[in-house]
Amino acid sequence: MSFEFATATRIIFGRGVTSQLPALANSLGQKVLVVTGRNPSRFSGILTALDQAGLNPVTYPVLTEPTVDDVRRGSSIALQKGANVIIGLGGGSAVDAGKAIAAMARQPHDLLHYLEIVGKGQALDEVSLPYIAVPTTAGTGAEVTRNAVLVSPEHGVKASLRHPSMLPSIALVDPELARDCPPAVTAASGMDALIQCLEAFVSCRAQPMTDILCIEGIRRAVRSLEKAVINGQDLDAREDMALAAMYSGMALANAGLGVIHGIAAPIGGSYKARHGAICAALFAPAWEVNWVAIQKANQVVAKAKFQAAAKLLLTDDQATPEGVTDYLRKLTHRLKIPSLSSHGIQDSELEDIASKAAKASSMKGNPVPLTHEDILQILRGAMQ
Repeated sequence: MSFEFATATRIIFGRGVTSQLPALANSLGQKVLVVTGRNPSRFSGILTALDQAGLNPVTYPVLTEPTVDDVRRGSSIALQKGANVIIGLGGGSAVDAGKAIAAMARQPHDLLHYLEIVGKGQALDEVSLPYIAVPTTAGTGAEVTRNAVLVSPEHGVKASLRHPSMLPSIALVDPELARDCPPAVTAASGMDALIQCLEAFVSCRAQPMTDILCIEGIRRAVRSLEKAVINGQDLDAREDMALAAMYSGMALANAGLGVIHGIAAPIGGSYKARHGAICAALFAPAWEVNWVAIQKANQVVAKAKFQAAAKLLLTDDQATPEGVTDYLRKLTHRLKIPSLSSHGIQDSELEDIASKAAKASSMKGNPVPLTHEDILQILRGAMQ
């Protein structure tokens, strides 16, 4: 047995731990760039506390999922303002954008020199600036990963900027920050966390440490996702989902993902759709197609993983993988997850999406190789 495991340098988890942010930032530097979502005023209390601590915070809002140009502008602002600490405060988009800005503020070349898939994919020349990730939704687990997913509108895909030094210096995870997260965002991000735990668990690159995290993450998401959607003030449910998201990030960073995220990459690069909602729409058909492919290939390890995952998802020791597809369809319906077609995707575009998905880095972790027709079948199943 041989494996490697890496995560954020320091994780601070708990209700109310955001109060520690000024002191933590002060321990890393004196000038802060705070990367947020489209509405920085949501965090006026936190920004005031940073200002009172003498950190002179400058805010940089990211309006959508981060693009290549967002990161170029943000790293330029960080340099102009002399920021020596970056804080990502918000959902997965803000956390990923902050992570990429912290990295690019120190590099001698343009972002495309380092970006995977659409760029040269070269290793960073310099280590990132100190970075504190403060997630306010429970979804991507970006607070504990070494990559940032960026949209390249020019190429119509999402691609990763990736380097070991991009692991956050501190992941500050406070379940209370998600209390006002709207139901639709809670549902989409929570499904993403569940899917990431599942994909990392069945990944062909899974290992003992990630398995433990995935099992616990699936259990917590299954018992608390719908509770958090129904009542955002349920802090027990919010705590479960914050842990599930963090575990999913730790797992995917070390075990990879699979076909759902492989397909989500080109869709997210070309359509204005919430990442978690895309993944959630793909969940049931991807499970069904993967299970058929695993049986055809007689992959013993993958079979065992899917059987174990079925028991976890259905909270039933007698459950089988065949029963999971219907459960996932009903869960998607209860959470009001929109179909892919509701995002403007046309049947005529599925061939191109499938071709791009096959080249996505996430596909490397899928438990079995899938054919072009397999990927098309998943897409068609998510269109309804």
